[in-house]
Amino acid sequence: MSEETETEQVEQQPEETETAPEAEVTKADPWSDPEVARKEIEKLRKESASYRTKAKELEPLAKKAQELEDAQKSETERLAESLTAAQEHAAKAVRTAVASKVEALAAKEFADPEDAAGALDLAVYVDDDGVIDSEAIRRDLADLLTRKPHWGRPDEGPRSPRPDRTQGSSGNGNRSPNDPASEFAGFLSRALKG
Repeated sequence: MSEETETEQVEQQPEETETAPEAEVTKADPWSDPEVARKEIEKLRKESASYRTKAKELEPLAKKAQELEDAQKSETERLAESLTAAQEHAAKAVRTAVASKVEALAAKEFADPEDAAGALDLAVYVDDDGVIDSEAIRRDLADLLTRKPHWGRPDEGPRSPRPDRTQGSSGNGNRSPNDPASEFAGFLSRALKG
């Protein structure tokens, strides 16, 4: 009996395998039966109609959301441009302040202080807080004068005016009427004439 039972079990297994694919085909392919296909089509049409209705209802909301997003983008872009302009303006003001400081410190030793300001990298003299490092500027100005001594002021000492002998009464031989000798001569000639 045990052999018969095994044979029956072996025979039953193939039968189950054959019926299982038919059930799967029927469930997986609703289009094979026209009645099932018609019901499936109706179900899909109702679903599609409800989605179209929802899409029409949500379309104005989507449009408003897009407008708000665009407005937000333009506001963000405007703020970004404003921030960039403010940063550029602040950087320019810092460069101007540093250049003025360099020129002021260079005025004592340089013939043209603008040369010194143009030759140095002005950005290195400002820290993150906007404080200008005057000592670093002085060191670099001294180094610059060492490298380019022709930019320095000429060592003239104190200037005194030089006399110009061609100016005045004695230089060209003509005496002015305010000369004491000519005034005395004029006085004597008037007194003698009488």
